[in-house]
Amino acid sequence: MKFFSLFIALAFIFGCKDAKKTPSYSKKAVSETQEHVGKKLMETNCYVCHNATTPEDNRIAPPMIAIKKRYLMGNSTKASFIASMQNWIKNPTKENAIMYGAVQRFGLMPKQAFPEETIQQIADYMFESEIEKPAWFDEHYNQQHGNGNGNGRGNGMGRGNGNGMQRQQQGANFKNLSYSEKGLKYALGTKAVLGKNLMGTIQKKGTLAALKFCNVKAYPLTDSMSVVYKTSIKRVSDKPRNASNAANNLEKEYITVFKKDAQLNKESEPIVVESAENVKFYYPIKTNSMCLQCHGKPNLDIKSNTLAEINKLYPKDLAVGYTENQVRGIWSITFHKQL
Repeated sequence: MKFFSLFIALAFIFGCKDAKKTPSYSKKAVSETQEHVGKKLMETNCYVCHNATTPEDNRIAPPMIAIKKRYLMGNSTKASFIASMQNWIKNPTKENAIMYGAVQRFGLMPKQAFPEETIQQIADYMFESEIEKPAWFDEHYNQQHGNGNGNGRGNGMGRGNGNGMQRQQQGANFKNLSYSEKGLKYALGTKAVLGKNLMGTIQKKGTLAALKFCNVKAYPLTDSMSVVYKTSIKRVSDKPRNASNAANNLEKEYITVFKKDAQLNKESEPIVVESAENVKFYYPIKTNSMCLQCHGKPNLDIKSNTLAEINKLYPKDLAVGYTENQVRGIWSITFHKQL
């Protein structure tokens, strides 16, 4: 099972583009409304793998509603539900799993470091609120579990009816989002496309095939999302694998800001810089255990055959030596204020 896969794929596929003066910028909380903070944290940290829009046959992990339903079984109180979720995130092992079918189908999620408050807020939101569900979910769930609706809060959908209302609302209100929320939508949408393709390659063909995928497919996929959103979308790093992903001086300063957050195990907020007509948006891409297969320590995390292929494809590679929960780079996105 791979839920809560925070930027799983993106740090992994980084291998796959100057201003000296630093303008004033704001680090803005993504949500400026009164919605539950856990909702935005869930979308940011979990939806690459656990969104409700990917078709059943193309999934790389179960949707969040499936996770909620399973964790409500035997966890009828909010406190026990949150504790159970925290326990899994800290120890994502086969022995600790309760979603056995998901582990068998998708494999284990990579271990990741999250602030405890982040998982608490996500779990709190899941327990209390409606969770968006795929159109195919009810039929699939009933086939697997019969017509039982699990324990806990009614039908496992919290206070709502789980009819996909959130998806409709998100689409309708996109133009009314703040610049930080809008930038995060662009980042998450691109992350989802890259992540789905990369994770599928890893699951079906292994690490070497994924490395080659990064080399050939990452740029075209990112560029295609720039066209979809009518924005400039880049992933840049202070330790690039591909020279085209090298951060400029200003971007390096923002990377340093996000590194300080990571060292403090703090949830980062987007950096938003406004000019007369455009908005520049910056957000971190962090490593997890899966990323270390290609970005960890040579001959320790990175196998010798993988390292040989990296050196072949990227003779000037700098993108190794990372450990979990480090800032691999950032999203650098520019969009027009009128979008």
